[in-house]
Amino acid sequence: MTSVPDHIEKGDGDVILFLHGVGGGAYSWMPQINSFSMRYRAVAWNMPGYGKSLLEGGMTFPGLAKSLLSLLDDQGWDRVHLVGHSMGGMVAQEFAVDHQDRLLSLTLSATSPAFGRPDGDFQKKFVAARLEPLENGLTMANLAQELVDTMMSEKSDPNGRQLAFDCMADVPAETYRAAVQCIVTFEQRANLPNIQVPALVLAGEHDSNAPAAMMEKMGSKIPGCRYVCLAGLGHLANLEDPQIFDAALSEFIVNASVA
Repeated sequence: MTSVPDHIEKGDGDVILFLHGVGGGAYSWMPQINSFSMRYRAVAWNMPGYGKSLLEGGMTFPGLAKSLLSLLDDQGWDRVHLVGHSMGGMVAQEFAVDHQDRLLSLTLSATSPAFGRPDGDFQKKFVAARLEPLENGLTMANLAQELVDTMMSEKSDPNGRQLAFDCMADVPAETYRAAVQCIVTFEQRANLPNIQVPALVLAGEHDSNAPAAMMEKMGSKIPGCRYVCLAGLGHLANLEDPQIFDAALSEFIVNASVA
C-alpha cells in the first residue's frame, strides 16, 4: 500500500496542484498558494521523503506517480490543474502517461522530458557533482548556500531567495541523495505527442538547468502546447518574481478552464 503524501492547501474551487523540485518542498510554492487561493483550491504536495511524506522502498518515477495518484484519490479530487517544477515537472509527465483523465491542464516549469541514460558519463558526473559536498561532510544548508544563487537571477525577490534557501536546507540529506539518483533515470520524450490536455511550458530566460531553447523544443512536441519564456528569470522563476510567474500561469489556467 502506498502512503498518502503530505500536502498544504488553501482556498476553494478547482484544484491547482503544485509539485516541487529536488531542492524544494511544499512551502517553496507559498507565493502561489497565497495568490491562487483567492480563486482556486491551491495545493502543494511534499514529494515522498519531503516534509511528513514517507519514502518507502526507494525513489522511482513510477512510484512517485503512484503516490501522486494516491493523494488525488484520498482527497477525492477528480481532476486537477497540475503544475510541476523541475523534478516535479518530470513527475507530472510520468503521471500524464496513464492518468490524463485526472488532469484539467498540465503546466511544466523549468523541467525536461528526459535526462538521458543513467549510466552515461554526463549523468554520472552530474550525480557525483551534486552529492560530493555531502560526501565531504557538508550539510544541506551548506549545499543550499552554494546552489541557490546559481539557480536564481540577480534581481530575484529577496524573500523568494530566502525561501528557496530555507526549503533546500530543510531537505533531509538522504532524500536529496535519492532524488538526485532518481532524476537521471527519467525518460518520457516518446510520450509528449500523446499529451492531449491543455498544456503550458514555462521557461526562464536565464535558466541554465532547463534552458529555454530546450523547453521550447519540448513544448513543440506537445499538441497545442503554449510556450512562454519569462524574461530575465532563472530556474526558480516562481520565487524570483512571483507576479510575473503567476500572471503567465493564471492566464493559461483561465483559458484552459473555459476550453
